[in-house]
Amino acid sequence: MDQFTLNLLVVGATFALYIGIAIWARAGTTAEFYAAGQGVPPVMNGMATGADWMSAASFISMAGIIALAPAGGYEQSAFLMGWTGGYVLLALLLAPYLRKFGKFTVPEFIGDRFYSGGARLVAVVCLIVISVTYVIGQMRGVGVTFSRFLEVSTDTGLYIGGALVFIYAVLGGMKGITYTQVAQYVVLIIAYTVPAIFISLQLTGSFLPQLGLVGSYAPSGGEVSMLAKLDSVVTELGFKAYTSDSPNMFNMFLFTMSLMIGTAGLPHVIIRFFTVPKVSDARSSAGWALVFIALLYTVAPAVGSMARLNLTTTFWPGAVTGTALSAPALSIAEIDSNPNLSWIRTWEKTKLLEMADKNGDGLIQYFNEPKVVADAGKVLAAANKALADAAADADKAPLEAAIVEAQAAFDAALTEGKLGDKSLAELGFKGNELTKVDNDIMVLANPEIAALPGWVIALVAAGALAAALSTAAGLLLAISSAISHDLIKGSINPDISEKSELMWARIAMTGAIIVATYLGLNPPGFAAQVVALAFGLAAATIFPTLMMGIFSKRINKEGAIAGMLAGLVFTAVYIFLFKGWFFVPGTNVYPDTADQWFFGISPLSIGTIGALVNFIVAYVVSMATKAPPAHVVDLIESIRVPKGAGKAQSH
Repeated sequence: MDQFTLNLLVVGATFALYIGIAIWARAGTTAEFYAAGQGVPPVMNGMATGADWMSAASFISMAGIIALAPAGGYEQSAFLMGWTGGYVLLALLLAPYLRKFGKFTVPEFIGDRFYSGGARLVAVVCLIVISVTYVIGQMRGVGVTFSRFLEVSTDTGLYIGGALVFIYAVLGGMKGITYTQVAQYVVLIIAYTVPAIFISLQLTGSFLPQLGLVGSYAPSGGEVSMLAKLDSVVTELGFKAYTSDSPNMFNMFLFTMSLMIGTAGLPHVIIRFFTVPKVSDARSSAGWALVFIALLYTVAPAVGSMARLNLTTTFWPGAVTGTALSAPALSIAEIDSNPNLSWIRTWEKTKLLEMADKNGDGLIQYFNEPKVVADAGKVLAAANKALADAAADADKAPLEAAIVEAQAAFDAALTEGKLGDKSLAELGFKGNELTKVDNDIMVLANPEIAALPGWVIALVAAGALAAALSTAAGLLLAISSAISHDLIKGSINPDISEKSELMWARIAMTGAIIVATYLGLNPPGFAAQVVALAFGLAAATIFPTLMMGIFSKRINKEGAIAGMLAGLVFTAVYIFLFKGWFFVPGTNVYPDTADQWFFGISPLSIGTIGALVNFIVAYVVSMATKAPPAHVVDLIESIRVPKGAGKAQSH
């Protein structure tokens, strides 16, 4: 059976499963649409939460970021620590208390706790911006995965993904999404770990990828650890050591914190804890979510490291035996004749992998061009100086000696893999010929790079789609709830009937799917920046407000609104200064480089500072204005008691 047919069968079977669950779990009430009737068991909710959180970013991109990080893989562990740590904060500080409150949405809690429709509307705006940002990325991930594995255009893939989400999200609401996400978690975790096990066995002989990461590199006889082998391979090619430390630990700390509190403040994650029967179940389901997330997140470093090693040794076969780059690189003839390398041409069609034989020698040279050029320049300078010194001497012998010395310098440059650009043009080298390797292909292409069986490749395709679709559904539900429940029922028409509210919820969901699909078809060129903005916004607005709403009796509505607006404006302006105003190219005030960041703080890390601004402004304004009324103080006391929450209150 050919690979396309196999992909179609596996992906089609998972789609049939999702649609069947959606039809079975169709929501009939607003309680079922918004919170699955608040009857989801903790273990099942933990599994659904894991699928909701482990999006296309976690499944597709995270290992790729770890694999191809220019500063080394260690620095990118902030993603693992931040995203996972956010769930710890959520489980300990937010989930039980929000479930005790007994409402359906985050803006509703903020509006009631701070006795202000204005606070609720500000929270709605933040929620929609955050959720729309994320859903664009998920829909785009669906399109990319379809385009590769089902051999359709990216646009067609988006249409298929949008239609599928429409069926199980619009019909089922939170009830349908929950049970679908359970199935999607099973698919994505199997799809992620099975290839990792295969590749770990190939490279280290260890069945567990987590152990293989620190185990011995089997192809070289096991005398060196896998990470040490990877370090030696990438440094010989002129890259920074893979296990090297971060050059800016302060910024890494702030970035990790921004991811943590941003995670704890993401509305589509928080609403999952409104679906369980009891307060204790909210904390329990958060614990289960951590377990299910850890099954993937502890494997991700191994997947990234092994993918980097496999990619490098594919394009630089000499690395397997430890010979220098003077040995032949991967030839174009080999790419076109070896079935195990057909993935290179396939991924070239997606424009996510690009190569060019710049010097026409039939080989694909692979190295870190900037460092290699600099090193080669030093060698050439020394050789030229030796030649010049010899030429000034009338004696022929020193000149001959200088020529020998210069030739030796060139030979040393070649032997050590120090290939250059213009300065070595006479040697036939034009620069790095593996011109593009997108982070997003590493997980999807990993089974093909390792020449794993076709069914594993098809499984990875199904897993990537499950990850993207599960998170897209959760985000769309958060948007739908904000519009129908918080905006229409909460502000525009408080007397709306349950049937009409459910209708508006489905209309809002449909509209959100159309918008997300359109933006996925025409994604802004600043997707990475907008994702950073989403985390920064969640960290600087939602998380501090929820924390103060639960643990402070003195923070009032004026303080909450001022804090959210201050955190929002501060975070957005800082990012715009480096990324461009509203991300319009060329409008940035400062170049986005480490030497230009204020106090060494990256725009990706500013959410932590934005959260501090929110806390400080909210406290100062609250101290200068009237204290909250008695009934709000009583509400806070009630929320803190960990018992007594039943069904959601009527609205």
